[in-house]
Amino acid sequence: MISPQDFQKLKYDTLKYFWGYSDFRDSQEEIINAVINEKDTLVLLPTGAGKSLCYQLPALLKEGTCLVISPLLALMKDQVNQLKFRGIEAEYLSSELDEYDAETIYNRCKEGLTKLLYVSPERLTNIQFLQNIEEIELSFIAVDEAHCISEWGQDFRPSYQNIKNFRSNNPEIPCLALTATATPKVLEEIKNKLELRKPSVFQKSFKRDNIKIFTEEVADKFQRVLDILRYNTDSGIVYVRTRKEAELLAEFLKKNQLKNVDYFHAGLTTKEKNTRQNTWNNSDNHVLISTNAFGMGIDKDNVRFVLHYSPAASIENYYQEIGRAGRDGKESFAFMLWNQQELLNFDQVLKNQTPNKAEFLKIISYLYSIFQVAEFELPERVFQLNSVGIQNFTRLSKAKINNVLNFLHNQEIIYYNDNKSLSSLELFIKADEIDQLPQKDAYFLELLLRTMSGITTHKVMFSEQQVSNKIGVSIPLIKERLKELQQKSYLEYIDGALSSIRFLKPRDERALNNAYWKLFEHIQRNKIQKWEEMKFYVQDKDYCKMKLILAYFGEKNSKNCGQCSVCEKNKQSIFGKNISQQIINLLAKKSSTIEELSVQLSYHSKESILENLIFLLDSGKVRMLNFRTYALNHE
Repeated sequence: MISPQDFQKLKYDTLKYFWGYSDFRDSQEEIINAVINEKDTLVLLPTGAGKSLCYQLPALLKEGTCLVISPLLALMKDQVNQLKFRGIEAEYLSSELDEYDAETIYNRCKEGLTKLLYVSPERLTNIQFLQNIEEIELSFIAVDEAHCISEWGQDFRPSYQNIKNFRSNNPEIPCLALTATATPKVLEEIKNKLELRKPSVFQKSFKRDNIKIFTEEVADKFQRVLDILRYNTDSGIVYVRTRKEAELLAEFLKKNQLKNVDYFHAGLTTKEKNTRQNTWNNSDNHVLISTNAFGMGIDKDNVRFVLHYSPAASIENYYQEIGRAGRDGKESFAFMLWNQQELLNFDQVLKNQTPNKAEFLKIISYLYSIFQVAEFELPERVFQLNSVGIQNFTRLSKAKINNVLNFLHNQEIIYYNDNKSLSSLELFIKADEIDQLPQKDAYFLELLLRTMSGITTHKVMFSEQQVSNKIGVSIPLIKERLKELQQKSYLEYIDGALSSIRFLKPRDERALNNAYWKLFEHIQRNKIQKWEEMKFYVQDKDYCKMKLILAYFGEKNSKNCGQCSVCEKNKQSIFGKNISQQIINLLAKKSSTIEELSVQLSYHSKESILENLIFLLDSGKVRMLNFRTYALNHE
């Protein structure tokens, strides 16, 4: 039996060896102790407070495999990649893995080699999973993003109810539930629905003293972003709503001589994403213009600012995104740009992306009929999805179709892949049967066998570009030949450049008409409610911004932060010309234009800065070098 002193040393040695830290942050150590002592534990730590360490480290110290339940495949992949990079044995199970890969993962868990196994909540009802898990020693269950269990949470996932049944069949296994964004109502629901037994509750205030929040109503956003970034020497993130905005804004900034910017969104290939994320991760002054596809699981502590080009869809999202700034505790900034027209536009977007019941069922019926799936049937293969075909048939907007496809994906009715990825190939014909085929087909298959190893035994992921380089045939021709061979049932080919879907549950018209439609409707209503709350936050000019966030998360009696755009404006009206002193301090360092001053005093309006400049010119403290540049008058 290990002594308490030795165990304490082992805990710190593990922290140092795998994570490179000498000390724990905030309540991390107490949470880890509760988990090691096999207590049910509920943790509410804001983004950036190091939640994942609270289950990853005890998983290394305890016997067996920690089962991590997580709602998003992208998040699972990201966490597993990070753990493997640190030298920690971790794996994830998902619908995109074939049986061969899944079997390998189960075997490593049974042998006690894998310390963390990530699964989606839907997996907990999978027969193959349940049979295998009986032979795996589980150390404890970690429920990440636990707010998904709540109907009032912003990411409600009914499949989280599966955890309760899974726990009742394994009552001796302790449970750790973690979330970064939960109102008091949601926290209560997590406790009840996970049936946590006398849980140790760890809750940290949402207040971030080192983040200064500025919201600004502005017409020309491209110009405003350029003004803010022009003199930037720090690392940051600019969040935009769409892929197109990310690309256009990055292009505009580069045209204006900003070299250290790039864009990031889900439409990039895995290789492009990894390259851009690594460049940003390893830099002190790189800025990524990104959709909210970027940020989950990032562990960079010197992000000095997060700029929202448009308001986020909810206060939860917004708080989570600004929480990626200043994780090292140093002064950081959260900027948000908005205007009235845009708020109206987003009201309209929400309306336009929400189908009625007939439209909802029409989209789903199209999927089943185009791929010839009968009632209660579950096809095994992956289908290529032509989004233009759905639009032409249903006569519905792309936004409505995507909304429904993403819903079906989140409920694990289908696995919907809209990201560019590697293509896949699986041969259905044995190598010794190839010479019996028509000469043209046999020749091409022989080429493939020489170029790609493993295709006769299991599904192989590959790049058409690499095959093209090796055999000297153009990519369009390779794709065309592969499709011809697929029609002859010699192989299955999935083009990674196109969307694809795989059906995960048998077709069930009754469930889709009733339970799933009601759930879809509930989620849309929740989305609209969250947006209305966000709109109030954006437009309000009377209350401290940090105080509004804290009140939303149930911290009712907090004081004003004293440093957000509202607090600064109130200070200005109380102290009158205090902004003049700030202008003098900046001009003492270097002569500046009004644009340069407004960037550095970004929480003051340009009008207010001009008024104070005129006052300083009149009093002789400042002079003009030319019609644009101001300098301190030393006479």
